[in-house]
Amino acid sequence: MSEETWVIGDLQGCLDSLLRLLPQLPPDARLWMPGDIVNRGPRSADSLRWAIAQGERLVAVLGNHDLHLLAVAAGIRRAHRTDTLDDILAAPDREALVDWVRTRPLAHFEHGWLMVHAGVLPQWSVARTLELAGEVQRVLSGPDWMGFLREMYGNEPARWTDSLRGNDRLRVIVNALTRIRFCTPDGRMDFAAKEGIDCAPDGHLPWFEVPGRASAGTPIVFGHWAALGYMDRPDLLAIDTGCVWGRELTAVRLYDRVRRSVSCEPGRPIES
Repeated sequence: MSEETWVIGDLQGCLDSLLRLLPQLPPDARLWMPGDIVNRGPRSADSLRWAIAQGERLVAVLGNHDLHLLAVAAGIRRAHRTDTLDDILAAPDREALVDWVRTRPLAHFEHGWLMVHAGVLPQWSVARTLELAGEVQRVLSGPDWMGFLREMYGNEPARWTDSLRGNDRLRVIVNALTRIRFCTPDGRMDFAAKEGIDCAPDGHLPWFEVPGRASAGTPIVFGHWAALGYMDRPDLLAIDTGCVWGRELTAVRLYDRVRRSVSCEPGRPIES
């Protein structure tokens, strides 16, 4: 692996924090982002424009906030009170911004690392995860992407089976890759608990602590779980350090886990 592949945690529109972090990285570093580039921070549209301008230098996967943007832009969901998507929805380049988002993958594997936004179900190997993520990416990138978004929301089915078909199948894939925190050993997902590991519902575990999960042994980098914070284990790198909540924006060099970060402030732009 190139020594200069860095993964940056959930941005959520906090572009000014990113612009203060980037000088700590090599100017030609390859960048990975595990989703949630937009929403709740002050500069969602500019964050997307920055991401697009990076070209092949940047690999980004979709997070739940990115999917929410697509649904709001398509008129399928109403904006939430805490959303900061208006700058995208009113932008002259709105169509280009939305199209870039909807053509991102939901999982990326390279140099022995798997990147997803939230997690992986215990039944899924790395190869299976990539295959299933590809099913959703093909739909979102295709002509019926709005049709799928109308059926994407919901917590059921809560467990994967290979017999699932159609929108139920795609919904489970999306929920696992972009929303999961806790699940039962047989892979039944819970979406109510959003705090730290100690808040697991009865019979549930953090998805990465399920014994015998099929993806064990392959390092996985993910965001999504700000309450979890930074976690660095041999086969796990949790990198959402809560920038939008006023904590930190973190970057990690994958080959040796060197960490760089900047402090963030909630609720208003930070001058770069």
